[in-house]
Amino acid sequence: MSVARNTTRRASRRTLLTAAAVSAALALTGCVAGEGSGQPTAGSNAAGGTLNIDFATYNPLSLVIKKKGWLETALKDQGVTVKWVQSAGSNKANEALRSGAIDVGSTAGSAALLAKANGSPIKAIDIFSQPEWAALVTKQGSGIRKVADLKGKSVAATKGTDPYFFLLQSLSEAGLSAKDVTVQNLQHADGRAALDNGSVDAWSGLDPIMAGAEQKGATLFYRNLSFNTYGFLNATESFLKDKPKQAQAVVNAYEKARAWAAANPDETAQILADAAGLDLAVAKTVVLQRSNLNVNPAPGEAQRKVLAKIGPTFVETGDVASQKQIDDAVASLLDDSLVKKADASAIKDS
Repeated sequence: MSVARNTTRRASRRTLLTAAAVSAALALTGCVAGEGSGQPTAGSNAAGGTLNIDFATYNPLSLVIKKKGWLETALKDQGVTVKWVQSAGSNKANEALRSGAIDVGSTAGSAALLAKANGSPIKAIDIFSQPEWAALVTKQGSGIRKVADLKGKSVAATKGTDPYFFLLQSLSEAGLSAKDVTVQNLQHADGRAALDNGSVDAWSGLDPIMAGAEQKGATLFYRNLSFNTYGFLNATESFLKDKPKQAQAVVNAYEKARAWAAANPDETAQILADAAGLDLAVAKTVVLQRSNLNVNPAPGEAQRKVLAKIGPTFVETGDVASQKQIDDAVASLLDDSLVKKADASAIKDS
């Protein structure tokens, strides 16, 4: 019995030593339980977790997807919770992407380029619209009829967004610069309020807020479709790397929403009206006349040309330090891989 007990003790010690050695080896290689053994890990394409994605009134497709609950249904089997975060403008979406508050956010192309050139680790994964969503706006009786009339005037604009860059391009075309006006940096809705109460002489507006102001009597005194950049759906590089299945589901949902909106324009306008607190007639103007949701969704040469055109303006205004940063950002921002694999039929109705 004594010999048997001693043999058992020696076997137990060998087992413990072997387990300790394995644990030490795993620690040295950076592995822990569940890693390197077919188990899902945090930050991988694992089931569970939260998809943080924005919705915005300037992105009607985001409103459709949110309303229909398609992403919640598509990601249910993965145990993923969908958290919707509203973006009040491209600048706010960029801030949320940079901080990690959202994984996917919608901006103007110009804003995406500005963020990328200044180091934000994002990729444009889908083009959600080719809008005419920015124009220069004033009140009736202001005496402002053309861009040149803005010299010496105050203009509200949201820096880091398409309307701001629309203003800069418009001034340049008229032989003026930002130094010839006083730019009041206000969020879009506050810009409209400032125009309404007379705090500014003009506003570089954004739909659908702009369409609402127009209905109330404001005048869009300068419009130029070519100064509007595309609607970019952007994702953080870490999200694309760590959660490719979720990223693909997002793009699949956007392509389902694009087809649905084309087939149901009036209902799309109603969804926008409800989300933005607009009259249905105003929402129809935005959706049917000034959004062009039926654009090629693959980020590519068309967007590259627009970004290359607007880029030097960022350097001139000091928003980006060098043209090289612009060139590098243009070269690395666009990613059409998810659109190429998009399958709208994979997104089921909730």
